[in-house]
Amino acid sequence: MECRPLEITVVSATDLKNVNFLSTMDVYAVVKISGDHHSKSKQKTHVDKDCGPNPKWNFPMKFTIVDDAAKQDKLTLKFKIFSERTLGDREIGVVKVSIKELLDNFSDNEKHEKHVSYCVKTPSGKIKGTLDFSYKFGEKFTAPVPKPIPEPSYGVHKKLGDPVMAYPPGHQGPSHAYPPAHAGYTPAHAGYTPAPGGYPPAPVGYPPAGGYGYPPAGPQQGYGYPHPGGAPGYGYPQYPPQGGYGAPQKPKKNNGNMALGLGAGLLGGLLIGDMVDDVIDW
Repeated sequence: MECRPLEITVVSATDLKNVNFLSTMDVYAVVKISGDHHSKSKQKTHVDKDCGPNPKWNFPMKFTIVDDAAKQDKLTLKFKIFSERTLGDREIGVVKVSIKELLDNFSDNEKHEKHVSYCVKTPSGKIKGTLDFSYKFGEKFTAPVPKPIPEPSYGVHKKLGDPVMAYPPGHQGPSHAYPPAHAGYTPAHAGYTPAPGGYPPAPVGYPPAGGYGYPPAGPQQGYGYPHPGGAPGYGYPQYPPQGGYGAPQKPKKNNGNMALGLGAGLLGGLLIGDMVDDVIDW
């Protein structure tokens, strides 16, 4: 890669815009080359105190440019002029110069600096003031191509380049966050049916069914119903089946049963009447 040095001297500026209203301006300039990815340096002149709109510096600077980039008009020499202030510096104006233009106007046989002047453009875009500087190109030389800066790769160790281990050294795999599944459970695709023997046996302290817990289904002792196995139950007795939903209904008989019912009712009434009379007499 062919390069060449660029030496400039920021001489002075005249008739700049006054950005101070209560004091005299203290002015300085910042210079850099834009478009050059190999050089990011900026250089600054000293501050000319109480100079107002006509600062003087005569400040020398030196840069290195890539010759091919300059010939392809990819490089720009940029000047920014500021007023130094206590509450924050204020930009006065800017000057942009094509380095190709400077190179075309400079002969390789010239040994002295070439003096030029350019207009200053204010931040609002108006032309106000003039910047004077001189420049000179040095002899070309070959410089090694700088290596591109590799992008940082996440998850890679900075020094050794080894990948960062997610587990401690010597560990063969992830630790089990949950205990292994119980032998009685089957995989989800098996229909959630527990394997035989999956549930543990009942504790020893509980009696077998039909003992002192709830009796088995069926009529229990109570209301005249004996236990089916002969042994009395100790739970809650069941009531005899009542007529209602689900209970069998006996067919009604009308003829003889009606007379029989009337007679039985009349006889029962007479008996109750006699019993009441006996109680009262007693």
